[in-house]
Amino acid sequence: MNTDTTASVSTHVLDTSIGRPAASVPVRLATRPDATAGWTPLGGSVTDTDGRCADLPALPEGTAQVRLDFDTDAYFTRETDGPAVPPADGGTFFPEVAITFTVRPGEHHHVPLLLSPFGYSVYRGS
Repeated sequence: MNTDTTASVSTHVLDTSIGRPAASVPVRLATRPDATAGWTPLGGSVTDTDGRCADLPALPEGTAQVRLDFDTDAYFTRETDGPAVPPADGGTFFPEVAITFTVRPGEHHHVPLLLSPFGYSVYRGS
C-alpha cells in the first residue's frame, strides 16, 4: 500500500519536426489545491539535451491540479542549435503551451510534449 500523500511530476519535450529531443525549452510549474483556487508558481526548469526536466520542484501536499507552461517561442526562435525549420516570420504559431492536469496523491505523473512549429500533442506517459 502506498502511504505517500504527495504526487510527483516529470516531463520531456520531443521536437517532431526534426525527430529529436527539444533541448533548452523553459518550463514553469504551478499548482493549486482545487479548480477554484488561484495558481501558486513553484518555479521551473529548462529541458536538457535529452529534452527532459530533471529538476522540477516537488509538489506540495494537497496539490490537486498542476500546470506546466512551456516557452515554445524561446525554443523556436533561438539562434543556435535550434530546430530545422522555424516559421518564416521568426516566431512560432504557438508561442507557449500550457498543460493543466489533475494529479492524485502518491502517484507519479509523466506528461510528455510532442512539439512542432505548427502543432503539439500531450499525453500521460509512464
